[in-house]
Amino acid sequence: MKLTWFDANTWLVEAAGKRILVDPWFVDDLTFGDLPWLVRGIKTDPAPIPSGIDLILLSQGLADHAHPPTLKQLDKSIPVMASPDGAAVATSLGFKRVTALKHGDSATIAGGALTVQTFIGAVVGMNKKENAYVLTFHSEDDSNSNSDDSKADSDTTNSTRTSHIRLYYEPHGYPDTKHLKDLGRVDVVITPLADIKLMGLAPVVRGGGVALQLAELLRPQVMLPTAEAGKVTYDGLIAGAIKASGGVDEVRSQLAAKGLETQVIQPVSGETVKLTLHQAMPV
Repeated sequence: MKLTWFDANTWLVEAAGKRILVDPWFVDDLTFGDLPWLVRGIKTDPAPIPSGIDLILLSQGLADHAHPPTLKQLDKSIPVMASPDGAAVATSLGFKRVTALKHGDSATIAGGALTVQTFIGAVVGMNKKENAYVLTFHSEDDSNSNSDDSKADSDTTNSTRTSHIRLYYEPHGYPDTKHLKDLGRVDVVITPLADIKLMGLAPVVRGGGVALQLAELLRPQVMLPTAEAGKVTYDGLIAGAIKASGGVDEVRSQLAAKGLETQVIQPVSGETVKLTLHQAMPV
């Protein structure tokens, strides 16, 4: 599996021969409700939009997850899976194959090479809950031996072994513990590791404590942070009131104190991380 982070919540996930673009923001500024005076995100060194995308995955309908200027630049024939609000944005922009995923839904692409399961995600507004996802990548490894001995037994030759890699993604730190507890182990978790609050009070993103909870629940091999600024700068009326605390080092210490062996990787914006994972258990 290869992962590339492009600031904020934008990821390119590559596994089982598939390229999944998550919550893409590549062009123009980030604003909410066309109110740049309130808060505006500016890409200081924007990366080009990746090519050869097999699926666009949107966790929310807000602009930091379903960024209209970026979505306008993408090929409208690419399949989109999204929360209902994210699906509405994609449909309004002309995407032809849009699947709205409700909590508890499961969908596949590429003949079953990838399964997307939907869980409850972040609270948006008063009571709306957006999406979290578990992506299961299925790939077949040829275990056929070409030796004469193996050819003698037709029942044990020409066999394949299906391997599975599972990745959990939720960008605001709101795990669906009620349903995730029955999921079993996940190989990779992408979740916030820093707490981000407005005026030190209202949580915008929940990090360290939630990350530890996820590590204990899902026992991932690898955990990576999301929702960090990277090469993004913010201005506007409330930008100075948004503060981050905690982060990778704090979560590493928490995991060590609990005796958990999860590896925490700090990605660098635009640089691909190639993960070497232990053989995943069948799912």
